[in-house]
Order: sequence, then structure tokens, then C-alpha cells
Amino acid sequence: MSDVVVRDTGAKLTMEIAVGDHQLMADEAKAIGGQELGPAPHEFLLAGLGACTAMTVKLYAARKQWPLEHVSVKLSRRKIKASACPDCTTATEGEVEEMTREITLEGPLDADMRARLLEIANKCPVHRTLTGEIKIRTSLV
Repeated sequence: MSDVVVRDTGAKLTMEIAVGDHQLMADEAKAIGGQELGPAPHEFLLAGLGACTAMTVKLYAARKQWPLEHVSVKLSRRKIKASACPDCTTATEGEVEEMTREITLEGPLDADMRARLLEIANKCPVHRTLTGEIKIRTSLV
């Protein structure tokens, strides 16, 4: 796995991102001071979850030789009141992040296959990272 390096471009909130040999750009919406020259940081987070979900489902279906023809994942996020989240266990007041993931499976899959692929989607490595304990260790260099 490659290191990710993010550098300030000097242009408002625009950031250059290097992931191995890949070059990306991140930015924010104009409404909050960005120039919209790339996805916002939370959009990258959603993209990572969506890509991992689709890859995991696709690999599992292929291993089982199931007739999955195409998978797509649509994601969004919003803040909701903790009091409006009956299945939230760590926050009881304030706001929590809610991510919504809609998975479309195309192909002649039966109901059992579809149910199993939904279970597998919830086991993708990024989903497990986001729902597990996370420690971020930060230092100045």
C-alpha cells in the first residue's frame, strides 16, 4: 500500500494528493472558500467506501461463480441529531455522521444470493475500518 501525501497548492483550499504514482486534487465548495477543483475530503471518504464495497461484492460473486453482471454503489452523508439515531451507541447528544450506501446488483441473482452479497458488502475492509475503533496518531515533523 502506498503512502498518501497531501500538499497545499497555495490556491485557497486546493490540495494536491499523491498516492503512489497517482495524482489527485481535493478542494471544497465555493460556498465555503474553495474553488471546486476536485472532490471534497468527505467525498473521497465516501468514494473509498463505495469502491471497496463494489470490489468486495464483485470478488465474492466471482469466487462463488454467481451471475453478477454489474455492481454500483451510490453514497451520501449528512449530520443527524444523535437523539434521532436509535441504533447509535456512542453518541447520545449532539450530532452524528450518517452515511447512506445504496447498492445496485445487476444480473440473474436469486434472493439468497442478493442477501448474502449485502452481508458481504458490510464486511468490506473500508466499512470495517470506519465502523471499528480508529486511532489517528499525529506528529509534527
